[in-house]
Amino acid sequence: FADIGDIIRGKDLYIGNRKEREKEKLQTNLKNIFEKLKSSNPQLTNVSLEKIREYWWALNRQDVWKALTCDEDNKLRDASYFHATCDSADKKGPSVARNQCRCDGAKSANADQVPTYFDYVPQFLR
Repeated sequence: FADIGDIIRGKDLYIGNRKEREKEKLQTNLKNIFEKLKSSNPQLTNVSLEKIREYWWALNRQDVWKALTCDEDNKLRDASYFHATCDSADKKGPSVARNQCRCDGAKSANADQVPTYFDYVPQFLR
């Protein structure tokens, strides 16, 4: 999830020369998308593409999160987006991401929140 945010915001490290062509193609496509967004909205005329990318991510990150984590049709039944972190051996510590679930019928305040600790941790530390 955080890697998607990095790519959208143009901050992905994307290490490796053999993948450089794919990175350039992706960045060109994203630049074109955000230029179209900029040209379609007169209020964005004087805003840099970098800022538009940041704003887009800030406005849409929750929807991206929902798209990644909601499995109402059970297609991801054998997959797990979240796994236990290095928090504790019993996997019950406060840093385990399991409480940030969606579409599990949970009604708590945390049931539909994007875990903010993923997003802005530098990529080399993730």
